[in-house]
Amino acid sequence: MDALREKAKRPADTGQAFPAASTGGGEAGWRERRVLTAAPGTPTPSPRRGRAGLEKRMRKKDARKPLWARGVDIVGYSLDGLRASTLPFEETGTARSTHMVRLRFGREDTTRLLHACKENGVRLCSAMAAATMLAARQSRKHSSSGQQETYSVATLINCREFLEPALNDHNVGFFYSGVTNTHKVNREGGLWALARRCHDAHSNARNNKKHLTDISDLNFVMCRAIENPQLTTASALRTALVSVFDEPATFDVPDLQSKAGVEDYVCCATVHGIGPSIGVFDSIRDGELDCACMYPSPLHSRKQIQEVLDRVKMILHEGSNPSDDKNESCT
Repeated sequence: MDALREKAKRPADTGQAFPAASTGGGEAGWRERRVLTAAPGTPTPSPRRGRAGLEKRMRKKDARKPLWARGVDIVGYSLDGLRASTLPFEETGTARSTHMVRLRFGREDTTRLLHACKENGVRLCSAMAAATMLAARQSRKHSSSGQQETYSVATLINCREFLEPALNDHNVGFFYSGVTNTHKVNREGGLWALARRCHDAHSNARNNKKHLTDISDLNFVMCRAIENPQLTTASALRTALVSVFDEPATFDVPDLQSKAGVEDYVCCATVHGIGPSIGVFDSIRDGELDCACMYPSPLHSRKQIQEVLDRVKMILHEGSNPSDDKNESCT
């Protein structure tokens, strides 16, 4: 029987793909990113090639970068990590595990949200990142409304097409790289202005191939952080407020799911090693947006994350309502 196939490997803490969103805690996590039936004749990479780091399989022309530029970027990523705000930590210095909160939208709400993203010229990932930053900013209880906070967002990109040789979606594995961007957010900021900033920053980085040229730089920074946790805020190893995927996984397979005897499933990964405070694994299932939001516990509590995600849902709901204009300004 054909099954829900791809359990894609994520890199361990040494970092092979994109350590700013890497989520392993000494063990590799996994993401069930696609529902696929292997096509006849699909080539299977050899075990030796499968163990190669992502940066080793990039086309050399895409990953080329001057040495001085690497030095500048390494310093820049380090400074961005130090000045970025995070969600308040509830319990540090203890063993962690990964917990999950689901964030779901009905079919009508999903349609409105996707339409609003299209109308505002942004991707869904930019809207989700913007809503999460606004929700995190609003959750800070003892700060003035005019005070700005700086948050870091990690956006992951499927790099199969950039490898040598190029791969397709039938090649099982974690082949994601990405970029990090920081944004200043105030308490009263608007969703779509911030989403457009996220979209523009991500598009600019992608057009400049930062997701290809900066893999080694980010590996170096993340490995140093793993070796020296005190270099991160409260030694918590948080590299971003939130990680999102460039494109959501799209599932339209109720018949296949039923035949496989699967009642429910989630796209997820561990986040209790080095990684974001919230890892958003989004999918659109039969027209409904379903996000598995992973977080490290007890560094963050379920109540804390649930409150943030409730705000995220409210912000996205209000922003996709045509009659609501209050989300249009953002400093």
